[in-house]
Amino acid sequence: MGMITNDWLDAIGEEFKKPYYQQLFEFVKEEYSKEKIFPPADDMFNAFHFTPLSKVKVVILGQDPYPGENQAHGLCFSVQPQVEIPGSLINIYQELHTDLGCYIPNNGYLKKWTEQGVFLLNTVLTVRAHHPNSHQGRGWEQFTDAVIQAVSKQDRPIVFILWGRNAQKKKTMLKNPKHLILEAPHPSPRSATLGFFGSKPFSKTNQFLTEHGIESIDWQIENR
Repeated sequence: MGMITNDWLDAIGEEFKKPYYQQLFEFVKEEYSKEKIFPPADDMFNAFHFTPLSKVKVVILGQDPYPGENQAHGLCFSVQPQVEIPGSLINIYQELHTDLGCYIPNNGYLKKWTEQGVFLLNTVLTVRAHHPNSHQGRGWEQFTDAVIQAVSKQDRPIVFILWGRNAQKKKTMLKNPKHLILEAPHPSPRSATLGFFGSKPFSKTNQFLTEHGIESIDWQIENR
């Protein structure tokens, strides 16, 4: 597993020494040795590699990685280039088009967002192929809770985008009044029509950042 080496290590490095993480590490290591696990082990911590803690402006929380072939690469909602865009991301793009006028691109590769300070974190970082939620309850949640708390402690304005009930459960950890919390139903095809569409998270995020003297996000993902 590609370890975290940037400034995240100062904030969450103690987690790696705790008993629960040792158990999680052994479980994940064994899973990779016996089963097909997504994302590839070297991509597991890409959200951390691509967006150092000091650069985080926006946090978007997902649940667990896509379980299909060649989809997951360590960023929530994002898929590898040349892979069919999943339904949830299609709906995210649709809302982005309605909200900010961005065209809907031909790919679901969201790395551009991470390079601007959008931290795309799943609350569970691995999954067994074709078995959604198969690595829930193994310790990832404790680890990512510590990550969320580390971001919340940052003494600067940050936007937390919480889509769906699982993400919204984390709201109790977000006590810093400097932050903006945006909530809406999950963008999945099952729930997007229940209030995700029309929630305008992208324009609200950029307005908040601009009001605090922070460069806004260019949300447009270009065609490839």
